[in-house]
Amino acid sequence: MRIDIVTGLPKLLESPLQESIIRRAQDKGKVQILVHDLREFTHDKHKTIDDTPYGGGAGMILKPEPVFECVEHLQQQRVYDEIILLAADGETLNQRVANDLSLKENLLLICGHYKGVDERVRESLVTRVLSIGDFVLTGGELAAAVVVDAVVRLVPGVLNDSESALSDSFQDGLLGAPQYTRPPEYRGMKVPDVLLSGNHSEIEKWRQSQRAERTESRRSDSLKKNS
Repeated sequence: MRIDIVTGLPKLLESPLQESIIRRAQDKGKVQILVHDLREFTHDKHKTIDDTPYGGGAGMILKPEPVFECVEHLQQQRVYDEIILLAADGETLNQRVANDLSLKENLLLICGHYKGVDERVRESLVTRVLSIGDFVLTGGELAAAVVVDAVVRLVPGVLNDSESALSDSFQDGLLGAPQYTRPPEYRGMKVPDVLLSGNHSEIEKWRQSQRAERTESRRSDSLKKNS
């Protein structure tokens, strides 16, 4: 898989894309992630990527020219399965969306910033708009990092068996079960006996019951969506 990210603030993405699972995926050659600076596609001495909105109003808008030129430059080299704009009013990212995107070969993410992106970018370039929640961020860079993390860990070969994404919360609509590790007792708090029993069938029954109970109490909306 290859993921290209278009942004006016590439430094915001440096650390998130070079740590943990995302770094491992790149080191293994399972994923290639490239960040493209919008300012390299400007033609004025100030490298301007934003301007005031027509009609007045607060804030600045990402100009269409650098976005179009950057995306079209990338499109000359490959065909993208999805060109995704990160924006607060987009489709909410969830596990189903992450699963779908993990099956793609080439993804292009455009980071919205300031007050938004010129609407012509959406109309002509974007195939999908994603949000990571009903709140506003300064820009789409952190949202892009979240999308990359959610998708990359699902790519076959990125995680080993003990970290399998198939057991993650929300893969089947349920939250994960409580997890414990050594020591078996700490400050008077004990690990449930069933987890120490070695009886794998009973352990699985316990985990499933805990998952259902947790989902009902914490995220009943998830149960309704998957019923």
